[in-house]
Amino acid sequence: MKLPEEGLLLRIFIGESDRFQGKALYEQIVLKARELGLAGATVLRGIMGFGAHSHLHTAKLLRLSEDLPIVIEIVDTEEKLNRLFPFLDEVVEEGLITLERVKIIKYRHGRR
Repeated sequence: MKLPEEGLLLRIFIGESDRFQGKALYEQIVLKARELGLAGATVLRGIMGFGAHSHLHTAKLLRLSEDLPIVIEIVDTEEKLNRLFPFLDEVVEEGLITLERVKIIKYRHGRR
């Protein structure tokens, strides 16, 4: 797959315990992005953060089961990302979604 030099970076900020249809929300979003043929998705787990309610979430040793921050990053064209937005509108009940222009330097997979 070849991407143009200019693309968009979609970031979705949610909580680790957020669910949709009984499964982790971050997993459902990544699977939907794959189903729609997007270039790729990465899920990052934060060690500390807070959101709109200002409730602090942290991964301190004695509190490993906390609802840690999750960030999902997806880079693709505007056209392809637009196909994901209706799904995100349906499943993200709390969180933050951002979109910014990025310059794509390289996007290749290894030869198998």
